[in-house]
Amino acid sequence: MVRFSLALIILGAVGLTFAQTIENRDYRLSVDVELVQLPVSVVDKHSLPVRGLPQEFFSVYEDKVLQNISLFKQEDMPLSICLVIDVSGSMLDKLNKLKAAVATFMRASNPDDEFAIVSFGGDVTLEQDFNGNKSSLTRALNDMPNNHGTALYDAVFLSSKYLAHNGSRETKVMLLVTDGEDNNSKYDLKQVLRAIGESKITVYTVGLLGFSGYDDTPKKSLQQLADVTGGAAFFPKKVSDVEEICTKIARDLRNQYTIGYRPTNRNLDGLWRKVVVRLNAPKNTPNLKVRTKQGYYAPDVKRDPERDILK
Repeated sequence: MVRFSLALIILGAVGLTFAQTIENRDYRLSVDVELVQLPVSVVDKHSLPVRGLPQEFFSVYEDKVLQNISLFKQEDMPLSICLVIDVSGSMLDKLNKLKAAVATFMRASNPDDEFAIVSFGGDVTLEQDFNGNKSSLTRALNDMPNNHGTALYDAVFLSSKYLAHNGSRETKVMLLVTDGEDNNSKYDLKQVLRAIGESKITVYTVGLLGFSGYDDTPKKSLQQLADVTGGAAFFPKKVSDVEEICTKIARDLRNQYTIGYRPTNRNLDGLWRKVVVRLNAPKNTPNLKVRTKQGYYAPDVKRDPERDILK
């Protein structure tokens, strides 16, 4: 198996000029804010997806202003999914069960989903690109070596860039599994949150933090990475619980709603727009939870492309 540094792939294959293009083009929720599309999950108290809700049950607000929904659908659409796996030294005794859980996730996903696999320790490595078939994905998953250090933020930042440009499906998802706190990244949490907040990527995180003895910082970080994109964060007590969590995530992804609207605010000012989706179900409806992106940055006609270079 040939393994590649993800940072070198992004820099070497596309070059700095093209890296600017990726940032300006792909890292916008919508290029011209003509149509904002939101992946929306609705789950019950058992975290099971709820299907079949009509459009009139949903309301969308942007910066507290009610928007007119112009797109509404629920389909099991194929996705581009990037699996980002921590292979640092502390993961050594967990990797076998983790690999089995990720394999279960791939089997439970839409048969037409495409997968890429990224591993990270001190370095971030593309183990398998989106061109791989099922057997090559399984082989790449099984052959991941251990790597000292935990460049978690670099892994999310670089994987999101790779996924945004190389994933061929309209909807893009990242599944991040780690047991540690970042200690080796070039990028910080603020930069990563900005990047994924601007992207069309939904992030799901699985934090095996009960085994590490860290404070609450890693948990908060993983929760933020999920929340800003409309994904979900899970913190299992045992490694054996990860397989069930992966099945739950696959089920969630196959039962999402897509809601679109044309913003009443037409300004191309580069500012953050806060988005809230509310469920207006009848009173006799059981309590349901709605998840979607927290918002997006509007395109900025004055934005300096120099600050978007991947350095």
